[in-house]
Amino acid sequence: MKKLFSEIPYIKSERLVLRKIEETDAAGLSELAHSPNVYRYLPTFLYERKYDDIQYVIRRLYDECFKDSIILGVFMEEEFCGLAEIYGYRENTHKASIGCRFLERYWGKGIATETVGALVRYLAQETDIEIITASTMVVNKPISHVVEKNQFLLVASGADEDWGYGQPTPANKWVWLL
Repeated sequence: MKKLFSEIPYIKSERLVLRKIEETDAAGLSELAHSPNVYRYLPTFLYERKYDDIQYVIRRLYDECFKDSIILGVFMEEEFCGLAEIYGYRENTHKASIGCRFLERYWGKGIATETVGALVRYLAQETDIEIITASTMVVNKPISHVVEKNQFLLVASGADEDWGYGQPTPANKWVWLL
């Protein structure tokens, strides 16, 4: 089994590839990072929005961020669709959290469901992770369906979470156990 953060994963599923973000992915990443509709259901402090210069974000991503988070581009037929993230790693409990976000034109096409499934398979089969968690905004019903389809169990509904807004954000907490 691989130890999480020992490498940047390359994950394949039926239609998708999850891989390291490269400078050639800048246009897609910029479009994603500047989409208000995408980020209305996400924390305000995500790495791809930390700096204005998207090329700088890409150059620094795996130096600055890789200690706490693994961010992968999601591609279908080499087209950038969005981002997948593994974060919140707890080595002593073999736990990690996952998240994802996609360009609007890829919503409703099963890409989120396939991405979450690919992340779960990678973590469960290739790493020492035994507990996978996800948090979703209560108002984001489509992503709740995505995690349910991937066998996550709802363990808390409407729990206050700090997503960087002025007030706590009501979030659903999900867990997937090996």
